[in-house]
Amino acid sequence: MHRTWAMVERELRRFRRSPMLIVLSMLLPVVQLCILGYAFGGNVKHLKVGIVDQDHGLPAVKLRELAGAVTAGSHTFETVEYADPGQALTDLRNGRINGVLMIPPDFSRRVHQRSQPRLALIEDNTDNFVSAALVAQMNSLLSAFNLPASPRRGVGQASLHVVEVYPYVPYVQYLLPGSIVMSIFTMVMIGGGINYVDDKARGLHEGYLVTPISKLELIAGFNISGTIKAVIAGSAIVVVGSLIAGIPSPFDPLRLLRLALVVIITSFALISLMFLLMVRMTNPMMPRAIFGVLNTVLYFPSGAVYPQQGFPGWMKVIAVLDPFTYAVHALRSLLLKNTGFAAIGGDLLYLILFSVVAMTAATLLFKRTL
Repeated sequence: MHRTWAMVERELRRFRRSPMLIVLSMLLPVVQLCILGYAFGGNVKHLKVGIVDQDHGLPAVKLRELAGAVTAGSHTFETVEYADPGQALTDLRNGRINGVLMIPPDFSRRVHQRSQPRLALIEDNTDNFVSAALVAQMNSLLSAFNLPASPRRGVGQASLHVVEVYPYVPYVQYLLPGSIVMSIFTMVMIGGGINYVDDKARGLHEGYLVTPISKLELIAGFNISGTIKAVIAGSAIVVVGSLIAGIPSPFDPLRLLRLALVVIITSFALISLMFLLMVRMTNPMMPRAIFGVLNTVLYFPSGAVYPQQGFPGWMKVIAVLDPFTYAVHALRSLLLKNTGFAAIGGDLLYLILFSVVAMTAATLLFKRTL
């Protein structure tokens, strides 16, 4: 490993001699966070709602049928049946569903007795777009439920009680995870990809080719040094962005530990992707041209600024493959919900597998010839 660490030391020395690069890579995401954080909004569809029916009476059956009609019609949400309320709430906190509709045991009796029957909508309010769409659709569903099918007596008017799992989440907090990933990506491209191709254009990489260092050691050295630089940028935005956005308890030790792990794995995944794209490039203008394209293709489909439930099908395909998607979801779960590894385990696994595949492909594509 001493030859790999020699490459790491060389890259970090260059990084230290570029203070303007460090300042710009950290300043631009903060500006983006402050401007876009208060100027974006909208509605979404294709949500997932868990239904816990503790009543099973005819009014409850009618309510579930109306929910199924929404699923088949406007597609605002899809229903998931739960027998255990605890499991439904666990899935809600871990981000597997967007809300839970609780039908209490005495719902049918109160409907027939006209004794203020109520439902509970427990929602994940960390996404204001999703919660607004969900509440509006549920109120519309109840309006249809309260319309009598016949002039019979004894039908009560049901009402909806909305329960927010988390304190109010302003949009600037919703935008913060995407800004952190963007800061990492900016450092990866400017401090890694562009510098690497510039070295090739100047002929500096010829010095690597006459050394006994292997292709794997060379790529590993570049990746580790790039990861360290990206972690510095990402960690700075985690701290500064959390203070700007007003994240509750931003310095909780366990949360910081999980955030550090996500930032490290995300940095390594993105630097691996960058070298896979740049390993055969020789034109120094290409990285600058591709930077804007990657910024659009990776950032916006990730759900960083708008929920993925409102995307068209082709954009959802991009989101599934996009490493930004999993990094943003993991950071959002930790920053806005303070969840554990159960909520982000799948995200970390995808990013690790993505890193292995990208780094392996970059090593195979690397040429030790001019």
